[in-house]
This record gives sequence, structure tokens and C-alpha cells, in this order.
Amino acid sequence: MKTGLRWLGGYLWARRGRLVLLAVCCGIFAVVLTLYGEKGEPVLYAGALCAVVLAGAGALGAAREYALCRQLIRLREELAAGLGELPAPRTPAEAEYAALCAALESGRVDAARAADAARQDMREYYTLWAHQIKTPLAALRLLTRGDPGRAAMEAELVRVEQYVEMALCYLQASSGQDLVLRTCPLDPVIRASVRRFAPLFIQKKLALVYEGTELSALTDEKWLAFMLEQLLSNALKYTPQGSITLRVLPGPVLRVEDTGPGIPPADLPRIFERGYTGCRGRADKRATGVGLYLCRRLADQLGHRISAENRPGGGAAFALDMTPTTVQAE
Repeated sequence: MKTGLRWLGGYLWARRGRLVLLAVCCGIFAVVLTLYGEKGEPVLYAGALCAVVLAGAGALGAAREYALCRQLIRLREELAAGLGELPAPRTPAEAEYAALCAALESGRVDAARAADAARQDMREYYTLWAHQIKTPLAALRLLTRGDPGRAAMEAELVRVEQYVEMALCYLQASSGQDLVLRTCPLDPVIRASVRRFAPLFIQKKLALVYEGTELSALTDEKWLAFMLEQLLSNALKYTPQGSITLRVLPGPVLRVEDTGPGIPPADLPRIFERGYTGCRGRADKRATGVGLYLCRRLADQLGHRISAENRPGGGAAFALDMTPTTVQAE
């Protein structure tokens, strides 16, 4: 009701010039007829008839205008899906407005298609690059294997491989089309990730505590390994000495615990935000704020829950809860 009254007020205000001109013309007719000696009753009667006719015509025009506005409002609300069919123009000016809107819509559609094509080309290129770069990295790893003097080089290769995997994940996670859910045992995934980071454990002289597990989870094995490796990398980065512990609790819930300084309380609520590195990440200069963000994004797509907390005895703990919810294997 209020919307209709507000629209009517705006409609009358937009036509205030015509209404004033009409009132002036009626006044002129009344004055002229009076000066020529016409009696007041015929003048009033004629004026009343004209007022009724004009009011009817005005109401009909207002109704048409209101229906047109409602249709335009509906088109505006559905604009994301396309401009749709505009109301039929009733004047040459409206026809030009309709042609202008159609031209703008055509340009918008062409620009959106070009942007989508450019994004797809970029995604395909970097995906190809990420796969191609793995070949020389694997060759370098073979060259450094078994040479104690090249342990530091092998550790850096692990970091480079992780950054490549992160770039590939960033490209593929946006589409959500690379998820393959199935029930898989957790122990082989965990052990493979631990073996990959063995050079970093050796380089930093950190102990690894993991007792094995027989539990399985409904997940994507590839992306589970990626999330675990991000959590391991994060723990290795901020643990100067001590140990890193992997636990698999019923649920299953995978926990990664370290003996580092822990997470500053101010950083805990934002630690999974994209680009957020926290005070220690800014001091480290190498943090990107992308790894944990990708973990949260992948966990959401897989129906898992990831969280972080500080351990009572010191250090940080990350938990990946893979308890089945509404996710079903395909």
C-alpha cells in the first residue's frame, strides 16, 4: 500500500507541469465565459464533465504506467539471468530506449563471454604449466636422492613442489568439478604425505609421532592429501624444535599438533581467510595466506570441517573433521 501511494505521489509530481497548465486553461475558459455573460451553472456543469473525462483518462494512463513500472521492476530483479523481453514501446522515444537497452545487453553478454573465455584459457594454461613443471622437479629429486650433501636442496624441492600443487589446487578448486568422493583408508594417505615431507623433518631435526590407523573416511583422496600436506607444512614452518604429532580420532577426525609457539589469539578467528598471514606470517616474509584458505575451501566442498586451536600445554592443533554429514559418494 505504501509503495503504491509513494509511486502515485511520484507519478503526479512528475506531471505537475501538465496539471498546472490544465488548471490554467480551465481558469481561462471560466473567465472568458463569465465575461461573455454566461451563467455560472453551465460553466460549472461543463467543467465537472471535463473533470470526470480527464480524471478517467488520467487514471487509465496511471494504471498503464504502473503496470509498465511493475514489469520493469521485475526485469531489473531478473537482470542477472538476462535482460528478458522489454515492454512494447508506445512512443518513438520508448522505442529508442528499448533499442538502447538491447544494444547494452548485447554488449554485456559479449563482454561476459569474452571474460569467461579468457578465464578458461588462463586456467587451462596454468593447469598445463603446473603439470609440466612436475617433470623437471621429479628429475631434480632423483638427482639429489641418496646424496647427504644435498639434503638442503631436496628440502627446497619439497617446498617448490608444494607451491606448484597449491597453484594447481587454486585453479581447480574454483570449479569444484575435480572432486571424486569415495571411502578410502586414511593410513596410506597419511604415510605418503609424511614421506614426502621427510627431508624437511630431517633438516629441522623434528620428531614425528604417528601410530597408524585403520579408520577410513568418505572423502577425495587427492585433496585430502593436499590438505594434510598444507597442515604439515604449516606445522613445520612454525615449529623450531620438538615434534609434530598426527592423530586420527573416531569420526574420523585427523589432528595435526605441534610444539611451536601456538597461534596468537587475535589471529585465530581469521586464520582461514584468504590472504591473511597473521603477525607471525608477516614476520616470516614467506607466508602467502593461501594454504589454509584453500584447506577451508576444500573442506567445505567435501563436507568436512576444519578448525584450529592452541593446545593447553603449548603449540597449535589443527583438526580436520571428516564425520559423514550429507556428503554422499558418487
